[in-house]
Amino acid sequence: MNLLKELRKDKTQAEVAKSLNITQSHYGYVENSNRIPSLTLAKKIADYFNKSIEEIFF
Repeated sequence: MNLLKELRKDKTQAEVAKSLNITQSHYGYVENSNRIPSLTLAKKIADYFNKSIEEIFF
């Protein structure tokens, strides 16, 4: 379980995905734990939300 949905708050998946330079569907799969992000993407997501990878994904 990850905290992406809580961290996203009032932003849409599309807004976050655009900032991360990925598709909305890819971000949605990661947010809903249907895909495990690469280490590179996990780091981008953590930096975007100003959290550590461990705080979000573990």
